[in-house]
Amino acid sequence: MNSVLLIEDDDRIRLSLTMALEDEGYAAYAVATAEEGIAAQRREPADTVLVDLMLPGMDGYECIRQLRRDDDVPIVVVSARDDTHDIVAALEAGADDYVVKPVQVKELAARLRVLRRRARAAVTPPATPGTSVLTFGDLQVRPEAGGVRLGGEPVAVTRTEFRLLCELADHAGLVLSRQQLLQRVWGHEFGDERVVDVHVGRLRHKIEADTGNPRHLVTVRGLGYKLQA
Repeated sequence: MNSVLLIEDDDRIRLSLTMALEDEGYAAYAVATAEEGIAAQRREPADTVLVDLMLPGMDGYECIRQLRRDDDVPIVVVSARDDTHDIVAALEAGADDYVVKPVQVKELAARLRVLRRRARAAVTPPATPGTSVLTFGDLQVRPEAGGVRLGGEPVAVTRTEFRLLCELADHAGLVLSRQQLLQRVWGHEFGDERVVDVHVGRLRHKIEADTGNPRHLVTVRGLGYKLQA
């Protein structure tokens, strides 16, 4: 049974969402503060963490940053705040996805299933170890080995960033729209395309010498993104 840790200070939402997730087949447990959530995750790691942004004491943004420093657990923000600034800030802090309250539990459960399925795929070695390397100048993407190298040196990327990079690498030189990437990487038929933009920006900071004039991960205005040498 997949486990979910919910960090939510509203008693009513915390109880109702925990019960709803249990009805969906998850082992859900909840805490009211970021500090409790970080301690709980370190003590007994959950498969996925849901985080509200407006928390007493440490806020959700710092909570995400601290969780992300510890491990690569999938993190989903569940918040009533739907302003672009809030969404971008949460994703830049390290969240993988963002859901706006009031929560549709079926939609949330579907997103959690996608995150866990892709997380498992990222840590499960292929039956026959592969040696495929996709090369873009000094950038190398190794889909089977689960690694990225730039100038021969390893680059630390999150699972979501790695999936995004692999999707673009698999379609080298071709433009993929934000909606295509949202569906293929996050598993959303519909959703907020800002999620894609923020993760592209985070990747550029890791693989580009000049993020203002990217060489590998480029924007095709009005169409989307492509990966090139």
